[in-house]
Amino acid sequence: MKKVLVTCPPMLGMLEEFIEPARELGMDLVPAKTTQVLSEEELVLQVPNFDGWIIGDDPATAKVFQASTSGSLKAAVKWGIGVDNVDFAACRDLGLPISNTPNMFGGEVADLAIAYILGLARQSYLIDREIRAGGWPKPPGMSMAGKHVGVVGFGDIGETVVKRLMGFDVRVTVYDPGVDGDKGFSYVERKSFPEGVEELDFLVFTCALNRHNHHMLNENVLDKMQPGVKIVNVARGPLIDEVALVEALESGQVSAAALDVFEMEPLPQDSKLRSMSECIFGSHNGSNTKEGVRRASFKALEILGGYLANA
Repeated sequence: MKKVLVTCPPMLGMLEEFIEPARELGMDLVPAKTTQVLSEEELVLQVPNFDGWIIGDDPATAKVFQASTSGSLKAAVKWGIGVDNVDFAACRDLGLPISNTPNMFGGEVADLAIAYILGLARQSYLIDREIRAGGWPKPPGMSMAGKHVGVVGFGDIGETVVKRLMGFDVRVTVYDPGVDGDKGFSYVERKSFPEGVEELDFLVFTCALNRHNHHMLNENVLDKMQPGVKIVNVARGPLIDEVALVEALESGQVSAAALDVFEMEPLPQDSKLRSMSECIFGSHNGSNTKEGVRRASFKALEILGGYLANA
């Protein structure tokens, strides 16, 4: 029986469902003691003791893989679709089989993005908080019809967001240099970022993080946008320069933001964002539905089981 360390919090939250299926594939799942991520130092100490590793958002660096392959590690799987925290090049150099679980959460993350868009448009989260505090607020909302939504990323999640937007009678501009065409959505306009951002009422981030798009939403881009624009990020925190975003929120250039992800997670207690009641915050939880967790976890077990069977 191969020992497999699991450091992915959503999978850990439902681990009992996966223990027997993993054993049928010859794997004994061992839960890590974590609520978010383990540090590089913790990983260097723990991962070498296992044959396999199901990775969450932990710093899966070259240092960790070098130490682990010097120990017992024979294969790994990055749970989910984001891979910016994993050094795949180091794995190739070390001959370590590794994969992610692609195209798992398009619907789940897109659903959250739409919820955030509507929450910002109608200020429903702000109203909820004020009522719980004893108030009875009636702020004027924004009608969606006729608005212009920019979507950054046209992969599985971005495409599904665009599909969900079909019923809202909005204009949609999509930014993604890696995808050609409109994928059959006749109401989609394609542009190169940040072309046309001055026309947008909403800007939604659904793309992967890479070395080319770090801080793609920065002071210069924010200054070009129309006053009162709303920002939604269900992708990765470092796509946005948070210092610049805070300044834009304080000035009113950005009227509100819905952020499921941040540059530093968990969001620091002293972050100025915490004082901005017009914003909506999440806990990097966009993919975390029971159905989505099952789908990705069984896929991770299938991939890892195949790697370890051939190790």
